[in-house]
Amino acid sequence: MLPVAAICVWSPSSAAELEKQVITVPGFANFAEIDPKDDTVWINNQSRVEHWSTKGKLGQIVMGKPCGAMVIVDRDLWAADCSNGTLNRIDTNSLKITAAIKTGLASPGEFNVAYGAGSLWVPSDTKGVISRVDPKTLKVIATIKVDPDSWYLVFGYGMLWAASSTHGSLQRIDPATNSVTHKTATGSEPGFLAAGEGGVWVQEQGDGTVARVDPTSGEVNGRVKVGDKLKWGEVTAGGGKIWLRTTEDQMFVVIDPKTLEIQARIGDQIGSGALRYVDAGLWTTEHDIDTMTWWPHPETIGN
Repeated sequence: MLPVAAICVWSPSSAAELEKQVITVPGFANFAEIDPKDDTVWINNQSRVEHWSTKGKLGQIVMGKPCGAMVIVDRDLWAADCSNGTLNRIDTNSLKITAAIKTGLASPGEFNVAYGAGSLWVPSDTKGVISRVDPKTLKVIATIKVDPDSWYLVFGYGMLWAASSTHGSLQRIDPATNSVTHKTATGSEPGFLAAGEGGVWVQEQGDGTVARVDPTSGEVNGRVKVGDKLKWGEVTAGGGKIWLRTTEDQMFVVIDPKTLEIQARIGDQIGSGALRYVDAGLWTTEHDIDTMTWWPHPETIGN
């Protein structure tokens, strides 16, 4: 039987006690991506992609319907547009859309674009297709057949990982062959993924658990129970911890990746949003209450 860590009710630090900066963001501040140059953040918000810092809004790019989690590669931000099924390249210096690649999109909003092995990876058909895009030629160079409804992606440990929400599967895709080389069963309704801190992490939305997957074997080797369910939200890894943005019970949870114990439950239940980590801090979005929050000194959270 796999180890399953029990729910830990101990919370060493509340959101009120932690240093943070809450920023008002009108509209619907949803998915976020941190700019590695300066720890500012890019968010999709209704019909635009916006650039923010702790000092306020820095700029925006108008799009039809920006959707899904974005990724930055060098100076370019890659953001999907659900209004026309494209992957758009945005120059982060000029704030201009410099390319739009017709990939198709597998989900109306809950998915993410990944980068690894020199390529962009896009869930492009709900029937079960992931498109591999060359960011230099702007061409789809391969399509990989996967389980239907494989919307959630992450690149880590030299492989692309894809979760199918309806088929309860995590698929490991080798970029050398553009094919699925391993598939393992997950809990109910697997969602967003993270790679790092010794594993691939699966947000099992229907079960209220986070599963740790061994990147070598591809098999689940532990779980932590967080709540009754984990609909929406997001998961990321960094700084020796796993960070889980939740929708119910609290704002986010901090998990020890080795013991699978919950180190902290931070903030009140304020609805869904995103979470991104860098060494300097965390960015969270709270679209249901029109805010975004910067949490500096993440090493103090959960300790």
